[in-house]
Amino acid sequence: MDDGTGKTPRIVVGVDGSPTSEEALRWAVRQAALVGGTVDAVIAWAYPSGYGWPAPILDGFDFEDNARRCLAQAVTKVTKVTGGAPGGALVRQLVVQGHPAAVLLDASEGADLLVVGNRGHGGFTEALLGSVGQHCVHHGRCPVVVVRPAPDGEPAKDR
Repeated sequence: MDDGTGKTPRIVVGVDGSPTSEEALRWAVRQAALVGGTVDAVIAWAYPSGYGWPAPILDGFDFEDNARRCLAQAVTKVTKVTGGAPGGALVRQLVVQGHPAAVLLDASEGADLLVVGNRGHGGFTEALLGSVGQHCVHHGRCPVVVVRPAPDGEPAKDR
C-alpha cells in the first residue's frame, strides 16, 4: 500500500503465547502481506511481584529468555501455517520488559496499525475484551484491530 510517503507500512502485534494472540499474529502477517508491510511481533515480560513487592526470583529462571522462546515458538507456528511470511512480509521479534499494555503502546508509536487478541492469559475468561486489549483500544496512537478466535477454535483461514 503506497500512501505517497514511500515508507513501508508497519503493523505491531501483541503476542503472549495464547491461542488468541496467535490468531492476532496470523491476521497481522496476512495484512502485512496485503499492504506490503512489516510486522513487529511484540512480547512483554516482567518479574513477578506479590502485593507490590518483588517476588523472590526463581534461581536460574530467565524470564526474558522464556518470553523470547514463547515469541519465537508463536512466530514459527504462525508462519508455518500461513506458508511462511506471505508476500515477503518481514516479521521482527521484539522482547521488551514492562507491562504489556504500556509496551504495546510504546511499540506502536508511529505504526500504521496495532493488532491484539481479544483475550490473553488473564483470569477473567468470560470478559469480551481483556484488560490489555481494552487499554490499547482506549489509548492507542494508531488504529487498533482486535482479533477474536475462530468460532470453532481452529485458526481462521481467510478473515
